Amino acid sequence: MHKYPALHNAMWPGLVGKGPDSEPPIDLETMLNLTAAANVGGVKFEGVDLFLFDPHVSIDSSADDLKRLADQVSSRNLVVGSLVAPVWPPTGGGSAMGSAEDRQNFVTQVRKACEIAKTLNGLGIRKYGVIRIDSAAGVSDWAADPAGNQKKIAETFRQACDVADGYGERLAAEGAICWGGMHSWKRNVELLELVNRPKTLGFQADMAHTLLFTLGYNAPEDRILPEGYDWKRRETLDEALKTMTHALRPWTIDFHVAQNDATVKGSGSHDKTGRHCLPKDPNGKLDIARHAGAWLRDDEGKVTRALKHICWDGCMFPNATMMQASTWNDVLGAMIAVRDAHGWD
Repeated sequence: MHKYPALHNAMWPGLVGKGPDSEPPIDLETMLNLTAAANVGGVKFEGVDLFLFDPHVSIDSSADDLKRLADQVSSRNLVVGSLVAPVWPPTGGGSAMGSAEDRQNFVTQVRKACEIAKTLNGLGIRKYGVIRIDSAAGVSDWAADPAGNQKKIAETFRQACDVADGYGERLAAEGAICWGGMHSWKRNVELLELVNRPKTLGFQADMAHTLLFTLGYNAPEDRILPEGYDWKRRETLDEALKTMTHALRPWTIDFHVAQNDATVKGSGSHDKTGRHCLPKDPNGKLDIARHAGAWLRDDEGKVTRALKHICWDGCMFPNATMMQASTWNDVLGAMIAVRDAHGWD
């Protein structure tokens, strides 16, 4: 068993894909209770990552609100890590390649997220983590002018970096097939290089989302796995992941442990993206503990020690599944296996 990295659970599965067109959200108190109750051989989650949006944590939270939040978290022997900035138009943000107003709204949400981070840091409940962003733009809209839109996203990200620098925060752009300009592994590398702020902007790698990159979903020109790939040929998948992580690992500053069955799913207002599966899903294509090593070890197989924490992400599960204690014990077990395989002391 290793001490590092710390094991976190994401709170936003209680929100993402929930709402009027789906199931009701699961409140933060319940998500914290489920997380704190998980226990595998005496090992427990050490922290949570948060989505800064109602009804969990308002992006306009007052100092008193955040003090109550810190008390909520600390009373369960947890800490706060990474924070998701609500940069999308429906959450008060705007497309990073949109109008001047859209792009200003995007940067404003990043600034508000940094303010919350500053307060939580001052309260002592947060000592590490990033501010998570994406392009807040659809792939079809982006495709109308790939070069021009990529430049706009890069410029918006640079403005967001200027804000983050003022707070001593780092931004992590989460690549996924549903985000324009970030919908393939090559486009993510291109965007990160265009922004060219490696000390401030990095990549957030989610094992489920990035698996879809190898299949070229929404970007067939960047596919790595062959058409008609036979999932029984594990060595082919290993090589595909090696190719992708070689390019993206140097940029990776935040990491989501996840499972995927090589399909896509959308729920509520969320666009179709890589389907998150439960860790023991028989249709899951990843050997979670082993394949996490593609991100957590360098090309020579040495543990990078680049991340202070790792976080489970499993969005759009039914509420009934999420309310079961066994769900979170299985998740925690998968996280422990990753740390046992690629952690340090």
